[in-house]
This record gives sequence, C-alpha cells and structure tokens, in this order.
Amino acid sequence: MRWVEGKGMATTDAIAEKTVLVNGLTWFYRELSPPGDRQRLPVLLLHGLVSQSYSWRQVMPTLAQQGFPAIAPDWLGHGFSEKPDKRDFAYTPAALMEALAGFMDALELPTVHLVAQGFLGSVGIQYALANPDRVDRLAIINSPIRATAKLPWKIRQMGLPLAGDMITQDPLLVDRTLEGAGPYQVDDADLDVYRRPFLQSSDVGRALLTTVRRLDLPKVSAALESDLQQWDHPTLLLWGTSDPWLPVSLVEDYVKTLPNGELQTLDQVGHYAQEDWAEKVALALDKFLRQVAV
Repeated sequence: MRWVEGKGMATTDAIAEKTVLVNGLTWFYRELSPPGDRQRLPVLLLHGLVSQSYSWRQVMPTLAQQGFPAIAPDWLGHGFSEKPDKRDFAYTPAALMEALAGFMDALELPTVHLVAQGFLGSVGIQYALANPDRVDRLAIINSPIRATAKLPWKIRQMGLPLAGDMITQDPLLVDRTLEGAGPYQVDDADLDVYRRPFLQSSDVGRALLTTVRRLDLPKVSAALESDLQQWDHPTLLLWGTSDPWLPVSLVEDYVKTLPNGELQTLDQVGHYAQEDWAEKVALALDKFLRQVAV
C-alpha cells in the first residue's frame, strides 16, 4: 500500500529493510529517515504478539516527514528476526529487555522516543521504566498496564501443552489474531506478509509458544501499573476503543494517576491500532511527539 498525504510526503516504498547482528542474533528492522537535514530524536516502534514491524509501515512516513527517524524492529522470535531455540534464548521479559538494549546499542541510539503496542509491547514499557535516561517520551498503545489485564483466550491457547504446539504452527493464526482483535479485515496482500514467517519455518511458531508461556503477564502488568505512577516523562496512552481484549475502561481513571500522562481514544480502532487505522495513530503520535515540554 501507499499512503501519500501532501506534497513531498514519504511513502511506504521508501522504508528500508535492514538487519543487524547483536550478540550473535540477527534482528530484522525497518527504517525511514527524514528528508533533508532536519533530524529530531529517533522514534522506536515496538509491535505486539503475532504482529511484526510491518504493522508500522503507514505510521513511519508521517513521523519521518516531521523530522523523526522512524525505526521498527521485529522482536526476536517474530517476523523476520532470528528465532533462536528456547535453550539458547529464554524469551522472558528480562531476556527480551536485554536484547532490546543490545539492539539500541548496535544502532547507536542513546536516547529515543518509544512507542509500544500490545502485550509484547509491555517489554518496551518495562525497558523505558528501567532506563529513563534512554527514553524521552513514551507512547503506549493498547498494552496491559493494569494488574487486572488478562491474556485473551485467543492468545493464551497458543501456550497450552499440545494444543499450543499445533495452533502456533498454523499460518492462519495470523488472520484469526489480527482480525479477531478489532473491527476490520486485513487486506490479503498484508496478511501474506504476516503469514510468510510461519510458511518459511516452524521456528516462529515454537518461539511464539515460548514467548506466550513466559510472558508472566500478572506479574508484569501489576509492576507496570505501579511503576508508571512514578514515571514523570511525557506519556501518551493511545487507545483503540474497539479492542475486545484491553478495553479503554482499564485506563480512563488510571491515566489521572500518572504524573505526566494523557489519554487519547481512537474510535473504531481495535487492539492492533496501527494496522486498523494507521492514519489516526500516525497523527496522534506526531502531535504528541512535537508537543513543547512544559
């Protein structure tokens, strides 16, 4: 797809696909640099479970046009990044946080604005809270930041004994997950990209199963709920109101407890907001990132 808005607007065609070796493991990532010499702080875009960096393809051009270098990696075990065996990589939040730090170091990103989406995006939020010197502004999109957040059955069954082994080897789980979390169907051409890793190797299914099993959501979400209340950086809760898994009611009152937080809702947008309605997400992020600090 192309999304062009205004003269000189970058398009998804301009997004570079790159790899980088970090501590023996290969990360795949997408990158879009701003036109000309104007450079703001880079924006690191982190996707959720079952998704991949491809989901940010229509958000990145808006950010780059405003001077923000946009970088979107596939998490290890997802998309086109390496999928090491669980004996070689733990797939725990702690292991993924450490891997993310290595990725940022390899790309020489001392400080970024960070955007984290979904259940796996919770790792990015944990990273920000543990490394406030490396994250300036934080945008949270439909992520489990309350202790009452729960993994939906559609995700939880991916980690079940026996059943999970079969479910995570089915490429159609991509369709069921991405489309089951919001009000829209995903275009077939886009689903082809999301399915491709599952068609190429069984490793991605095994990595997904292990990630779901080791996500430790009750502990993680409780910690996020508490720790975000001590985080004083500008924080945007950007919430699709058609998310069947993490309703906006989770954060409507909670945002008032954040020292520097704001809530913006996105009507007719589900859990995978950047896939459902990229323009709304892009414009909200652009406004938030360009706000003058007070």
